[in-house]
Amino acid sequence: MAVQRAGDTEPAHPTPPEGLKSRDRILWAASTMLGEGAGAALSVRAVAERARVSTGSLRHHFPTQRALMDAMLKVVFDLVLPEESFRDTSIAPRERLMGCLQSLLVPPQSAQGAREAWLTVHERYIASEPTQAMRAEYQAMQREVTRRVEECLGALTEEGALAAGDTARRARFLLTVVNGVSIEQVLPSEDARIATELDVLRTAVDLVLDGRI
Repeated sequence: MAVQRAGDTEPAHPTPPEGLKSRDRILWAASTMLGEGAGAALSVRAVAERARVSTGSLRHHFPTQRALMDAMLKVVFDLVLPEESFRDTSIAPRERLMGCLQSLLVPPQSAQGAREAWLTVHERYIASEPTQAMRAEYQAMQREVTRRVEECLGALTEEGALAAGDTARRARFLLTVVNGVSIEQVLPSEDARIATELDVLRTAVDLVLDGRI
């Protein structure tokens, strides 16, 4: 374990990019803190300090913690899983749903990235009893991920590629499969990991699109 020596300084927090308005600075600050260790809870005071705005300014834009989390996660997931991709009919329905699920996973070629992602999850939400703020943070992420998977399923239903059914149940099933695959990504395995991952996801997609879930 590294020991801090006299004269060393703590790593400086990132500063907001130049030219951002106060609302965007707040969203930027919250998104940078989301990827940090368990101590970086998204409190109003901590986010305002990182964004270099007053707590009053933060509350003006985001009256509640939930409003801040939901707005920030929408920005994050617009990069990871853009909603317009769900309605791109130039891509076959199966491939669209596959792409939706794969975007929630660390690329299979990046074993180190998958381990780091799970270590962050473990540190923030599992290693010790999560605080109310941490619990709210995780629940906000789950809401946004679930909403986007449901949006993808809804788009396929509107097109007639998927029979009408219990969208919430289907989304829960698919996300449970994704969570299982994400754990498999970090465990030692003799299987061809990429092929196995794709096969599992395709099986889940087929079960949903064929109306068996």
